[in-house]
This record gives sequence, structure tokens and C-alpha cells, in this order.
Amino acid sequence: MSPEPASRPLSVKMSEAVADVMFALSSPSRVRILGLLRERPYTVGELMDALEMEQSAVSHQLRVLREHNLVRATELGRQRVYALSGERVGALVDDAVEHVARLSSPSAGRRAEKRRLRRAQ
Repeated sequence: MSPEPASRPLSVKMSEAVADVMFALSSPSRVRILGLLRERPYTVGELMDALEMEQSAVSHQLRVLREHNLVRATELGRQRVYALSGERVGALVDDAVEHVARLSSPSAGRRAEKRRLRRAQ
């Protein structure tokens, strides 16, 4: 899917595709997995240990991430090794983390309060 110019409204098809990816990012467990995979590839066992999650739960989250092309798996002997599907996935996670960090800063709280007060007038 080629990028749409930012100056035009998003098409219905593109909006649906973006919403679908955002769904994949809507789980804290999946975001934590992506955060780990930004560092290096992991096996399921390593993810289980790092996240303190059961194998079935990690596998389920990885399946969702694979279905949305956010991670890829390669076979290493009898194990699967998971990695981000590309640099843009890491940048997407980084951008989301930065956005949330800005929202939680004290100045962001003051700006939000000012907006709320303006709307109330």
C-alpha cells in the first residue's frame, strides 16, 4: 500500500487499514512485545521470561502481530525467532511512546486544562 499524501483526506480503504493496525497496538501486552523486539529478536521462551506471561498468551499476541505484519518469525532449529517486520514498526512504537510521554508531562496537563476551560466558556 503506497503512502497517501498528507495534504489530502485519507481514503476509506486507508482509514480502515490504519484502524486495523491501531487495533493491533491496542493491547498493552502486544506493545510490550514490540518494545522488546525493538532491542533485538526474541524466541517465544525469551518473551515469556521477559514478560512473565504464559506461552499460550505470548503465542496469541504474536499471532495478532504477525497477522498485522508488525512482526515476522524465522525458524531457528525447532524454535521460532520473532523480530519487527521492519524499521517503520520500531519508529511507530517510538512515536507512540513519545506522544504518550508528552501527554503525561506537566505542561501537557496544563494545556489540556486550558483547552477544557476554553470549551466550557
